[in-house]
Amino acid sequence: MKKDFEIQSNVMEALKWTPLLNANEIGVAVKNGIVTLSGVVDSYPKKIKAERITCNVKGVRGIAEDIAVKLNSNNKKTDTEIAQAALLELEWHSNLDFDKIKVFVEDGNVRLEGNVDWDFQRKSAAKAIWNIKGVSGIVNNITVTSVAPASNLKEKIKSAFERHARLDARKIIVEVDGHKVILSGTVRSWDEKAEAEKAVWSAPGVDSIMNQIEFAEELD
Repeated sequence: MKKDFEIQSNVMEALKWTPLLNANEIGVAVKNGIVTLSGVVDSYPKKIKAERITCNVKGVRGIAEDIAVKLNSNNKKTDTEIAQAALLELEWHSNLDFDKIKVFVEDGNVRLEGNVDWDFQRKSAAKAIWNIKGVSGIVNNITVTSVAPASNLKEKIKSAFERHARLDARKIIVEVDGHKVILSGTVRSWDEKAEAEKAVWSAPGVDSIMNQIEFAEELD
């Protein structure tokens, strides 16, 4: 099992090797495998990138993300300009039904409302506006509309786990209650836990997940 100081060192090194980021702007603290990221960056994509890089570091069991976005004068836009740009991005996105999504902007913070048929569409809507100049935060309140669950949903989810190169399907337990999927068992990392949840969201009819997967001790 990785010690906290080893995880901290590895996260800091990973951030340093990421071209988009200035590692000196981001503070890293670790306690019991939980990484707290702090500091100030000048764009929302940098905030997201720091979190994604951290979740891929071995030994990370969770992330408390406290990075603030402070836009410089070159990146600032009015809320109206941001809203117009966001609507245009969503309208041109091939995976989305534009009419089902509404955009609200206040002080550079974007809130998305509406409903979609699939979770990947909900995530795609947020990703579509990450790189818009002037965005300092995103709240994704889009909901997934329930459709009829696929027959043999439990077996299909387990099969998806078995096909996944980064998951040990033998250690993950799947239970299905209507549209809700309950996951338990053990994984080796925070990233693996997130991958299991991502795989479940790909199944038709899933509208909620209770992720109770725990972490097993890692042997170095």
